[in-house]
Amino acid sequence: MSGLEWLDAGEAARLIASRRLSPVEYTRALLDRIERHDGTLDSFIELRPERALDAARAAEDAVMSGAALGPLHGVPYALKDIIDVEGWPTTAHSRLLDSAVARRDAEVAARLGAAGGILLGKLSTHEFALGGPSFDLPWPPARNPWDRTRSPGGSSSGSGAAVAAGFVPIALGTDTGGSVRNPASMNGLFGMKATYGRVSRRGVVPLSFSLDHIGPLTRSVADNALALSVIAGHDPADPGSSGEPVPEFMPAAATNLAGVRIGVIRHFHLRDLTADPEMTAAFEAAVGLLATLGAEIREIEVRPLAEYAACNRVILLCEACAIHEMWMKERPGDYGRLLLERLLPGLAFSGVDYVQATRTRARLAAEFNGLFDDIDAVVAINNMEPAFPIEEPEVAEYHYSRHARTPFNVTGNPALAVPTGFSSLGLPLSMQVITRLFDEALAYRIAAAHEAAAGWTARHPDLGGTGT
Repeated sequence: MSGLEWLDAGEAARLIASRRLSPVEYTRALLDRIERHDGTLDSFIELRPERALDAARAAEDAVMSGAALGPLHGVPYALKDIIDVEGWPTTAHSRLLDSAVARRDAEVAARLGAAGGILLGKLSTHEFALGGPSFDLPWPPARNPWDRTRSPGGSSSGSGAAVAAGFVPIALGTDTGGSVRNPASMNGLFGMKATYGRVSRRGVVPLSFSLDHIGPLTRSVADNALALSVIAGHDPADPGSSGEPVPEFMPAAATNLAGVRIGVIRHFHLRDLTADPEMTAAFEAAVGLLATLGAEIREIEVRPLAEYAACNRVILLCEACAIHEMWMKERPGDYGRLLLERLLPGLAFSGVDYVQATRTRARLAAEFNGLFDDIDAVVAINNMEPAFPIEEPEVAEYHYSRHARTPFNVTGNPALAVPTGFSSLGLPLSMQVITRLFDEALAYRIAAAHEAAAGWTARHPDLGGTGT
């Protein structure tokens, strides 16, 4: 079967269950593609082909024996390398953990395995999900498959690059200030930061206890909803985990948005920051398309981006410094330059600063969620610009904070990155769909309607020599 690199996970699972696709054939095809192309993308930190093929053979035997199959049976996936897998290193892309080996699976890894997924490997990240793209670490930073001279976003950089490159249909990343939605935006993918507490964080190297989320990156809405349905759910071992029931995330039909009231935030990219004109034009085209599909569009205003960003920064850095306190005292030279530069300002904040930031967070969240008395969803821009050159440190640092993602880490609402087209240079563009707490299903419904009408996800990067 040709074109396996672009096969949706859900479709692959159906083909495997009906014995029309061999899990071994599928896994081997993706491993071969990784071997051919990842030398120029560096999306994987560790790849274990034989382990994956053994798992694929076991999956094939289960199909042939008529065993009950999980929703991802025989489907390959990969994990950002801050997520534990028993017996595998979890490096967090840092010298500080270069010899650490996990003793048990993270909850999300266990759930993917129980669903029948086949782990191919661990993916590149910014160091401890904050410092990058860095060139002074044991592993090189991942690169963007749409243009190898550009960043794939971060901190879930390898996750975005691997899915966009056709190496895996599903990868997990983490999102504390936008680190699922950023690589999704720069790689033309869907990336979900679900409601805080929807997905367990147990077994994942923390950055900020009260802001961290784990979420899937995929090439289609259906795959994203499928992945979230597998990893979502209460985990009593995670104190932040919610007991909210897990619904059917993907509606049976998602082509009509009649009656859906969508609030549009424009001041994020027109007044608070100024977005690239092509990003703005793509956003307006997407909003227009949603209106054509039946949505009722209303312009809304919330607090300025700077207020959300400042609140996020104080909480993130205070919590991150609490996590890194001993290493910063005892092994500061083992950090990459960028991570250390981003962590050190956190030491200047006081306990009063932290408490005031948490109080501000509660107020911002209450204000934002009050909007849903009159609307059903919100759309906002994602990045202010497309992917930037990866080897120009000043340019990278300038673009690092130019986005509109932190508000929804502060409020805890679901936020889904949705592709909106391509720049004149062929680089992906993106927006976000935000909904009420625990209403990821509506975000997926809106994104699926847009996906079907816009057709952007039919386009894939050319990795050279294959035409795709």
